[in-house]
Amino acid sequence: MELEDVYKLYMNDLYRYLLSLSQDHYVAEDLLQEVFYKAYTVLEDYEFSYIKAWLFKVAYHTFIDHQRKNKRLIFKDNMEDHLQVEHKTPEIDVIEKETFTSLLADLNHLKENEKQAILLCDFHELPYQEAADILEVKLNTFKSHLLRGRKKLVKLFKERVKQDDR
Repeated sequence: MELEDVYKLYMNDLYRYLLSLSQDHYVAEDLLQEVFYKAYTVLEDYEFSYIKAWLFKVAYHTFIDHQRKNKRLIFKDNMEDHLQVEHKTPEIDVIEKETFTSLLADLNHLKENEKQAILLCDFHELPYQEAADILEVKLNTFKSHLLRGRKKLVKLFKERVKQDDR
C-alpha cells in the first residue's frame, strides 16, 4: 500500500486520536505530521498486515515522547472548539457540546491506562488486541483497564445526573 493511500485512509482517525490526547489542534497536527514522517521512513522497507494498529501505536508513542519533551501536561478544557462536527440544529449542537465536555471531564478523572483503553476502543473502534498492542499490555490487562474505566465513567455520569436533578 502506498503512503498516500495510507494517509488518505487513516489521517482523520489519527488526527482525532492525537487531538483527544493532546487536546490542542496545533499539537495534534504536528504530531500527525511526525507520525506520517515515521511511516514514510519505515513503509518503504516493510509490509504491514495491521497498518492501522501500527499507526496508532506510533501516534501514541509520538505523543508520549512529545509530552516527555515538554515535561508539562498539555490537556486543556477547550478541545471541543477544535472539532469539526456537523449538526442539524442549534439545540442538538448545544446538547452534544455539553455532553462531550462532560465526557472529557469524566475521562480526565480516570487513570491514564483506563482513559487510553476507552479512547482506543470506544472512540476509535480498534479491536481489543490491536489496542492492547498499542499500549503494550497483555490482552486481559487491557480488558481490565477498559472495564474499570467504563464502570467509572458510568458512575461519574450517574452522579452528575443526580446533581442535575437537585
